[in-house]
Amino acid sequence: MTENSPQITGKTIALLVTDGVELPELTEPIAAITAAGGTATIVSPNEKSLQAMEGDWKHSDHFDVDVQLSSAAASDYDGLVLPGGTLNADSIRINEDAQKFVSAFFAAKKPVAAICHGLWILTEVDQVKGRRVTSFPSLKTDLRNSGAEWVDESAVVSDGLVTSRTPDDLDDFNHAFLTLVAQG
Repeated sequence: MTENSPQITGKTIALLVTDGVELPELTEPIAAITAAGGTATIVSPNEKSLQAMEGDWKHSDHFDVDVQLSSAAASDYDGLVLPGGTLNADSIRINEDAQKFVSAFFAAKKPVAAICHGLWILTEVDQVKGRRVTSFPSLKTDLRNSGAEWVDESAVVSDGLVTSRTPDDLDDFNHAFLTLVAQG
């Protein structure tokens, strides 16, 4: 992070993921959170570890789960990141504990960031209606059908929600999210 980058010292950020998470959409936000002085916590329905992927096809690194989703509470975190990866996002969006966890961040007006397919759960918990968002292009119709204004931009901020398209946009995504967290 540069000296103009937001600092979030003392803040803890949850990253809600499971098997199939897109590797850079997990690792780069973790690195950015840490570089900004924050603590990144992997929250997952998995008990001990999860398998990341590269491009939905190639198995990649394994990651330890810090907190199991069933015992996680939004009140323990200052923000939430929802990485993509088609398999990850599809599993997370239908998980009722994940839906409750994500909804609690919006109810508490805490910053949420979703990239690529990570926005899918936001349609399940009715958090895109009336918002300007971006995502991986294949979600455009789902998001519009859920009442969002979909745009093709690297990072979009709308009422406490940061959205982004692909790993190519991670610098803009991370900066926008960390700025929201730093502002409280």
